[in-house]
Amino acid sequence: KIELIDSTTMQGIRYSDNWAREQKVHFYMQFSETVKNIIFNEKQSVAGISFGELQKPLLVKVGISAVDTEGAKTNLQAEIPHWDFEKTKIETTALWEKELSKIIVEGKSEEQKKIFYTALYHSLLNPNLYVDVDGNYNGTDLQKHHTDDNHYTIFSLWDTFRATHPLFTLIQQERTNEFIRTLLRQYKEGGQLPIWELAANYTGCMIGYHAIPVIVDAYIKGIKNYDVDLALEAMVHSAI
Repeated sequence: KIELIDSTTMQGIRYSDNWAREQKVHFYMQFSETVKNIIFNEKQSVAGISFGELQKPLLVKVGISAVDTEGAKTNLQAEIPHWDFEKTKIETTALWEKELSKIIVEGKSEEQKKIFYTALYHSLLNPNLYVDVDGNYNGTDLQKHHTDDNHYTIFSLWDTFRATHPLFTLIQQERTNEFIRTLLRQYKEGGQLPIWELAANYTGCMIGYHAIPVIVDAYIKGIKNYDVDLALEAMVHSAI
């Protein structure tokens, strides 16, 4: 569903029941120019928007939330309150430079460096943050919960337990703690450690219990900023 709030603002929701049950993405969208005309389809799920003849580039800001539209609005207002495109570009570049520079490649060709850092960039795209700035998130019981911690989604653990998560223990130690704390919240709220979690859903995809080596690997390497007793309980429960 898409709804025009005023001449420069839209909001809505995208709902999917495919793979991840009750997968909801609420959005709150602002335009730098006034909407001149808008046409909806019959279900008001698709919109055609006209801004007329523009004298400068159209800027669009979008906030999203899995919880509700108000969360999407709050996220947008907190994370990008201005309309300075270049400032946003510079800030984003700096954030990625900080993460990618944790590994320095020397003595190789520029093409080899490009391949390496592109692969490293791809490895850092998931898991995604899955919590609003006010601390609300959807739990694996598909109910709204609150945390003061970072909470994540997209744990394709069948794919990532061998190499990606061990890499995270080297270059993303604090996020590794956050990932494990997320896994333990998913266990408490949904009754099991995830195998392939997407949008707070146990997708039923793949076999095994690959959250266990992720937790054990971190623990052995001294990464333990989570409830260790709860982690053991969750791992034993998953193995029975």
